[in-house]
Formats: sequence, structure tokens, C-alpha cells
Amino acid sequence: MRDTVQIHVTADLPIRVRALAYANRAEIRFGKAFPVVLLVDSDAIAVLSKELEEVRAALNSTTRVDDQAPEVTD
Repeated sequence: MRDTVQIHVTADLPIRVRALAYANRAEIRFGKAFPVVLLVDSDAIAVLSKELEEVRAALNSTTRVDDQAPEVTD
């Protein structure tokens, strides 16, 4: 049995976020009928945001290199 849950987040997957002020955390829901919920403590929101920005930058730099046309040599 796996000890992790994996979900594939795509651009068309509904994502809803709300603050749970009474619990000092945020709730991030992925999907509609059977949502997966990620609860993030307020102290961890900045860490999660930073990590997502780092992976975005890494993916963007990889995409830019892959999208460039190959060099033609004679």
C-alpha cells in the first residue's frame, strides 16, 4: 500500500481555496464531486508558495530550451 496520495492537476481541474480563520489555515480543494483537500497551516503558505514558484521557474527554463529550434549546421 502506498503512503502518499497523488492527483494530476491540470488547467481545467476546478481548484477552490478558502481561509479557515478559526483554524489558522487554508483549505485548497481540487475537483468537484470527490474533491481532494489540502490543508495548509498559515505558517506553511509562504513555504508552499516559494516552492511552487521555484518549480515554475525550473519548468519555464526547461520549456524555453525545448521550444527553441535546433541549430542547423552544414
